[in-house]
Amino acid sequence: MSLLLRRPPVREAYPGDVFYLHPRLLESAAKFSSSLGEGSMTALPIVETQSGDVSTYIPTNVISITDGQIFLSVDLFNSGIRPAINVGISVSRVGSAAQIKAMKQVAGKLKLELAQFAELKAFAQFASDLDKAT
Repeated sequence: MSLLLRRPPVREAYPGDVFYLHPRLLESAAKFSSSLGEGSMTALPIVETQSGDVSTYIPTNVISITDGQIFLSVDLFNSGIRPAINVGISVSRVGSAAQIKAMKQVAGKLKLELAQFAELKAFAQFASDLDKAT
């Protein structure tokens, strides 16, 4: 990418200013001043990862700027779960503060139950792989 832009590369061959440009672009999607008629604007950046690795520089940079992330999973999609949202790593900084009381009660339990189900499903897979003699 750096070579195409004719800029010196830094980590992972990205130009150094990409980490400066992301915040400028995403933070401009915010509240407008009263002189501009007030209001707000929401940005929904989409970042594609390699093999679901969210620890590389571009995903972590966008994660650090945004107020929440919805992670979609190819594995969930291929297993027929739609929307293929990985609730284990999807987060919201606003969280339950934006929910009504009834929604908080349901959502908190549901997320825990989904995580427990995914864990149980993974362990059940191990059981079917074991030899009956062991």
